[in-house]
Parts: sequence; C-alpha cells; structure tokens
Amino acid sequence: MGAWKHIQPCCRIARRRWHDAARMPIDPVAPTATPPVAPTLREALGFWGKLGFISFGGPAGQIALMHAELVERRRWLSEGRFLHALNYCMLLPGPEAQQLATYTGWLMHGTRGGIAAGLLFILPALLLMIGLGWAYMVFGGHPLARDLLYGVQPAVVALVAQAGWRLGSRTLKTRLHRAIALGSLLAVALETPFPLVLLAAAVLGIGLDRAPTTETHASVAPAALHPRAWIDDDTPPPAQAAHRLRALWVFGGGGLVLGVVAYALLLASDHVLLSSMAWFFTKAALLTFGGAYAVLPYVMQAAVEVHGWVTTPQMITALALGESTPGPLIMIVSFVGFLGGWQQPMLGTPLASGVAAALVASFFTFLPSFVFILAGAPWVEATRGLPRLAAPLRAISAAVVGVIVQLGLVLALHVLWPDAGLRGRLAGLEWPALLIGTGAALALLRWRLGVIPVLAGSALLGLLVQSLAR
Repeated sequence: MGAWKHIQPCCRIARRRWHDAARMPIDPVAPTATPPVAPTLREALGFWGKLGFISFGGPAGQIALMHAELVERRRWLSEGRFLHALNYCMLLPGPEAQQLATYTGWLMHGTRGGIAAGLLFILPALLLMIGLGWAYMVFGGHPLARDLLYGVQPAVVALVAQAGWRLGSRTLKTRLHRAIALGSLLAVALETPFPLVLLAAAVLGIGLDRAPTTETHASVAPAALHPRAWIDDDTPPPAQAAHRLRALWVFGGGGLVLGVVAYALLLASDHVLLSSMAWFFTKAALLTFGGAYAVLPYVMQAAVEVHGWVTTPQMITALALGESTPGPLIMIVSFVGFLGGWQQPMLGTPLASGVAAALVASFFTFLPSFVFILAGAPWVEATRGLPRLAAPLRAISAAVVGVIVQLGLVLALHVLWPDAGLRGRLAGLEWPALLIGTGAALALLRWRLGVIPVLAGSALLGLLVQSLAR
C-alpha cells in the first residue's frame, strides 16, 4: 500500500499546523534513552481520552499525532510495530485512524484496551456532532448563521478539490488508472451504484495492472540507533494473538450476531427511519476504501436523493463541521443521522429522534471496524504478513479519485448556482461564492494553510458579503 510514504510527509505538515494544544505533547513526557516503563491500562486510557479531543487534521494528521506520541515520545511501540499495524488498517474499509487506535490499544492491553481506545477516539466527536446538530437545527435559520454558511459552503467545495488533487497526484500514475478514474466519474454521474463502481475497478486492477506488487514494509533503522520501545520489533506477539481461531469466532461471529440482533430490534420497533439508516450505514462502512471522501458521494446520494434525510446544503454543512472538529471525518454520519431524525421525528420529540438516529448511524458505521481489528489483529500479529492486494487497491484508489471529482462538481453546482433554473448560466452564477471558493482553494493548495483557518476566514468573508448585499 505504500502507506508510510504517504503518511510521513503528513507528519511534518501536521506538526507545523498544530499550535498550542494540538501541537503540544499530550502529557509532559520527555523522551529518554532508558527503556520505557510498561504503561498501565489506566495510563493508556488517559492518553486515548485526550487524543480524542485533539485529533484534528483528518486521518493523516491523526496518524501523525499517534506516531509522534506512541513511537517517538513515549516509545510504547517501535516504528516497525506501528507500521505493521498501520499497513493492515490501510487495507481495510473504514476510518483507518480509528482502526489504528483500536489496533494499538489491543496490542498493548488486549481486548479491553482495543475497545476502549477505539471508543475514546470517537466519543468526543460523537458528542460534539450531536451538540452541533442541535445548534444547527435550532439556530441554523438565524440570519447570522446563514451568512456564515454562505462563506463556508464554497470553502467545502475547495476542500473536496484538495482531496481529489492529493489522492490523484499519488494514484493516477498510469493510463490505466487515469482511465479508471474517468470511467468512475462518468459511471457515478450516470447513477451507477457505488459498490458496482468499486467492484469493476478492482476487477480491472486484477486483470490489467501489471505493475510490480511488493508488500509494504518501511525500512526501519537498526535498533542500536534508537532507544528500545516497550513493544519493540523483536518483542514476541502478545498473548492475545495466540487465540486466533477463538478471536475469529468470538469477534467475527459475535460482531455479526450483534449487528443482526440490533437491526432486527430496529425492524421490530417499526421505526422505518432507524432501520433504513442501520442498513445503509452498514453498507457504507464496508465501502469506505480510500477514506471518508471516497464514500461521501454514496452517502450524499442516498441521504439526499434516495431517502431525503437531509438537503444538499445540510450535507455541505456536515462536511464543513467534520473537517473542523476532532475525530474521524466519517463521523459526519452522526450529524446526518441527527438531522434526519430531527426532521422526521418518530420518538415523540425532534431531539430524542435526532439523538437516536445519530447513535444508530454511528453504531452501524463503526461496528465493522471493531470487528475487523479484534478478529483480524491476532492473525496479523502472529503471521506478520499482509496479503498481496496492491493491484486491486490501486485500481480502487483510482476509481475513488473520479468519484471525488464528481462529488466536487455536484457540490459546486449547488453552491455556485443555488437557483436550479439558472444552473450553468452566467446570470445565475453566485460570483461572491466563486471568489470565496477560489481563494479557499489557493489557500489550501498553494499556500498550504490549515483547514480550520480556511473555513473560519471563508465564514467571515461570507458574513461580510451578505452584510454588504443588504
């Protein structure tokens, strides 16, 4: 997968972007040459809890922060063990940063540590998204909120463009991959189901990609050049890795049973909204190869066009909030769920319905990730080998570029031509929104400013433009 060669430059960028709390060490621990003391479960829980509140910067920034803390400062893990875990997580669908937190928590303290690390990584973001969803529904119609969102929406289009550019520059190296990207763009525009697009890309990758396939293992300097870690390269697999079949049955089978029972209870409750969200977000969780941006078009199409849970402007707001808050970007599903539940109340009050829908969306989105790690990590640790999936995954990544570009075009149409009847005409073009979006794109791609400053500046520009227009 070449995971580390993409993450390593992000480590440097992330360190420059974080100021004060986000860049300062989580705890005042100075690296020394002495072997580290094994952390207790309580110490690890404190670390994961604090990480959940400062994990800004998207998956690259979050992984960079975990590397800086776990490998460089605390030396709880060696570089090789960290990369070994990262490589496995990069092969999986779902949020890789949250999966990496779950994996390293499991590696250090077994099942309890893994579940706790994964939950603490997403819990602050879940609570924050529910609170922001409530504020949006209560105050979103206020003129001040509308003016701020006027500037935020074109900045979100720029964020999508940035994601497409970054992934495309890494992925579209051959004619085959460029053709796959173009084909996926056209296929999604013609409303081809997203799973079929990914499946077709994988088949093309297997059949036509002739690039050499190598397993991804970063070169690690000799141990003599670095202080030893608590779990070092030569540390034997943990005791929990010995029970591979048991883990597969307990967590693989148990996770499946838990998901089926929860879904059956929702079906029996006759709350169609909750059961449809459960089924949809389970499918979405299994299709998120390439990160959250890869599945956003799928989520947007279903949430806006198929189910009518949210509107396109609300989806744009969800993306802006996901980019500017800690936690996985895919956590925007909880915001989408909250808004859908609030606008289609089925539990007496909009607030209760919104909270229930947000919890359902989050549960079924993250359940597969916990299952993949807890059931698969013992096998990965025991064998220290990764499957040779480079060709189909390269093709899927190329398809994701096309899907992201199509998402950007759809969002741009809604932002730049809010009047659907004038779409594509100069008379209906929102020139201020175009200028704000262009400025945001330059700030992100050319000047490499952080997401939060760009969103904040765009919001203030939107407020200024709307104030002058009145």
